[in-house]
Amino acid sequence: MLIAILADLHANLEATIAVLDKIRTRSPDVVLCLGDLTGYYANPNEVLNIVRECGAVSVLGNHDAAVCGLEEPYFFRTSAKAAINWQRQRLHPDNHNWLLRMPKEIRVEGLALAVHGSPHSRNEYLDEWLDTLPLFRIMDGLLVCLFGHTHKPTLFAKHGENLRIVGERVHRLDPGNFYFINPGAVGQPRDGDPRAAFGLLDSTQMTFEFCRAEYDVRTCADKAVKAGLPAELAQRLEKGK
Repeated sequence: MLIAILADLHANLEATIAVLDKIRTRSPDVVLCLGDLTGYYANPNEVLNIVRECGAVSVLGNHDAAVCGLEEPYFFRTSAKAAINWQRQRLHPDNHNWLLRMPKEIRVEGLALAVHGSPHSRNEYLDEWLDTLPLFRIMDGLLVCLFGHTHKPTLFAKHGENLRIVGERVHRLDPGNFYFINPGAVGQPRDGDPRAAFGLLDSTQMTFEFCRAEYDVRTCADKAVKAGLPAELAQRLEKGK
């Protein structure tokens, strides 16, 4: 089985289209989203529509929960909160209802658990290998926990590996090990590489491929400014931070 994995699209239509175009050339069996399709940028409805139309399945991210009103953005940064409030006023009813129905986790039996932040909370950051140590005990019968939220391509293994991924690479997985893997962010990378990031999990070849896609960063940034969203959000796109 080949699973395409997206995370943290954040209403960035240009990045989403670029990634989905690249994914189609690989003909995955499943497209799996790790949440935060909304937040930050100017095209929440368009991103939700295109993800729904391609048949992807998704978990609920913390920005998604805030945009659809399941949570309040009390602890969000000022710029993120401004984008949440802007999107709340513009989200179409069918997309609002789709977000409300999103699960907090998705299991691919015998292979993977997909969450947004961590298996405990969509708001929890798994920034370091030590953050994952208490969580490996829940991985019985699974190879990998797929997570987003940090916007940084990362691989943490129970035995032997603690990697920040730079650029594109294929990592071979050991069926005797357990992994926490973040494919990086589609819509707002934070690893110094402005290209959109995504991943491919191949359960036949036992590999995880960290992938990047070029996209029109300037168009997304300009639309955010034109919409009246905080300039900070546009500025960080070109830096990948």
